Amino acid sequence: MNKRYIVSLSLAEREQLTALVSRGKQAAWRQTRAWILLQADAGPHGPAWTDARIVEAYGVSAATVYRVREALVEEGFAKVIKRKPLSRPRPRKLDGDHEAHLIALACSDPPAGRCRWTMRLLAAKMVELNYVQSISPETVRKTLKKTC
Repeated sequence: MNKRYIVSLSLAEREQLTALVSRGKQAAWRQTRAWILLQADAGPHGPAWTDARIVEAYGVSAATVYRVREALVEEGFAKVIKRKPLSRPRPRKLDGDHEAHLIALACSDPPAGRCRWTMRLLAAKMVELNYVQSISPETVRKTLKKTC
């Protein structure tokens, strides 16, 4: 079977990966990737293990070995041993002032005909009072759980 992504590490890259796995102070996923690259190295200094042998030795799936090889070839050495940053942090729906209004509302008397506030009622009341344009009951729940 012809491999599409051939791993060929330079001597400096091999030394860096060897240092990474020998210390044992790195995250398990990082060490596993380092071991995969070290054993898959088809360069002059590498053992050039097959994917099946790597899967058996390290207990990872064949897809993981493939993705690590692909990442090395496509994105470069530095990207393989680092995690991707989170896609985008979401802005908070409620700031501190709005959270205070929500807590005050939750502590107040419930609407007529109700014995207590529900998350849906609190969300609807926050929109009705123009504190926010829209808010989900789940956001209300998480905010109250965090603060109460």
